[in-house]
Formats: sequence, C-alpha cells, structure tokens
Amino acid sequence: MATLHQEHTTHEHIHGPTCGHVAVPHGDHTDYAHEGHMHREHSGHWDECESIDHVPHSRHPHEHGEGCGHGAVLHGDHLDYVHDGHRHAAHDGHWDDH
Repeated sequence: MATLHQEHTTHEHIHGPTCGHVAVPHGDHTDYAHEGHMHREHSGHWDECESIDHVPHSRHPHEHGEGCGHGAVLHGDHLDYVHDGHRHAAHDGHWDDH
C-alpha cells in the first residue's frame, strides 16, 4: 500500500505514549490520530500518513460500529476502526484497509 510523503510543516505537538492521541500500529511505524488525520514520525519531522491506494479488506466478516470492541478514530469525514494492526473503513458495502 503506497502512502504519500506529505510533511506536516506546522505540527508543533510531539506524539508519543503519553500525548493523549490514539496510537495506531501501521506497518513498520505508529500513526497518531490527530485533528481528523493520521501523523507519523519520519526523519525528524511529522508526515501525514495517508494511503493513496484503494485496498479492499477481503474476507472481513466482522461489522464495525458502536460497541464492536475496536477503537474508532476520526479520519477525515468518516471513522476508521483499529483492527488487527491496521485501520478499516466502510466503503461501498465493503471494508477498506487504511
């Protein structure tokens, strides 16, 4: 899954285990949900961590929603659910990996 390398230039907040934002494992790094988008540390600065691919999550029998037991994080105009080390988002009758 390809991601954009878009530096978040006005990001003065330092994320970490006690920063108060939801930490989400994402491949080889950790994303932090902040102001409706995901940030990741990269070479001494913070990047927006947004996928540019549409990746349906095949064989996803679990329906996410209120009370499903997975953390929900605001991501733009929708909620992502943290599940099995990645984020799922509802999209056109299926779940996408984010």
